[in-house]
Amino acid sequence: MAGSLTFTMIKPDAVKANNIGNILQMINEAGFRIVAMKYTQLSAAQAGKFYEVHSARPFYGELVDFMSSGPIVAAILEKDNAVDAFRTLIGATNPADAAEGTIRKKYATSIGENAVHGSDSDENALIEGRFFFSGLEMI
Repeated sequence: MAGSLTFTMIKPDAVKANNIGNILQMINEAGFRIVAMKYTQLSAAQAGKFYEVHSARPFYGELVDFMSSGPIVAAILEKDNAVDAFRTLIGATNPADAAEGTIRKKYATSIGENAVHGSDSDENALIEGRFFFSGLEMI
């Protein structure tokens, strides 16, 4: 059975472009409830740990540099079938391939600077959410 929680980050490119409010509005209008949220900046070490699953991939260093280049907004979202529903809302990783009306189609500038992160499974949603939030921070 699909879970009711997912994790997202509004990435440094979208924060820098002042799109936090627009993206949060799309999330709210899609029926997600924000369970936890924080504005923070990852160190290179923290970004490296978060994206450790990609450490053998050629883009890992660039990803770590980018994700530690400025502030992000981390959030845990709730909705039935949250992971799949959110991945539909954000669109394809490459904004050129993203469906009209998705977050990445509207706010991403490239495959590398694609505005938002969304968990790819229920298991990863829990792991990623716990990376940023303690149980006391979730409502």
